Amino acid sequence: MKFITGIDRNQTEFFCLEQAISRDHEVRLIDLFVNTIKMSDYGFAMDFTDNGRPAYDPADLLKLFIYGYLNRTRSSRQLEKECRRNIEVMWLMKGLVPDHNTISNFRKDNPKAIRKVFSATVALAKNFELIGGKLLAGDSTKLRAQNSKKNNFNPSKIERHIAYIDDKLEQYHTLLAQEDGDSMSTDKKN
Repeated sequence: MKFITGIDRNQTEFFCLEQAISRDHEVRLIDLFVNTIKMSDYGFAMDFTDNGRPAYDPADLLKLFIYGYLNRTRSSRQLEKECRRNIEVMWLMKGLVPDHNTISNFRKDNPKAIRKVFSATVALAKNFELIGGKLLAGDSTKLRAQNSKKNNFNPSKIERHIAYIDDKLEQYHTLLAQEDGDSMSTDKKN
């Protein structure tokens, strides 16, 4: 009986990350978006001292953060693992593998700048008409299952919903900080 066999693991091969990622992959969009924004305009610190080990470029860490957000990877330790094993992240990070503390400190030190970037993302999506932004109002006609109190919006409800989203984002950052704090305390015990 014949079987499909794999390649020889000891065989040397030439491998190019550029060819491994398709032209329409989401990591290329993340890379393009972050490369086109001016990081200092959003509040990211761009001036670092020249003594000691060089710092990671905040743009690279932002790319990693956005990738983690899109793929529901919250943990800085998990993002560090992805940098070592996920070919998409290897391409996005150009082979860099920041430590989980570096990733955690980036999130902790730049919450307002990250929030501005996410707002800019929504504005960009509106500009390209990927999402709507029109205010629709009903004339108080009752429509079963179409216009429930939960599903209709007016300007005040929209403002409350945006405040709710901002609150959830703050809770997300708090959760990340707690997870990073828990993981750091377990490191000290070991």
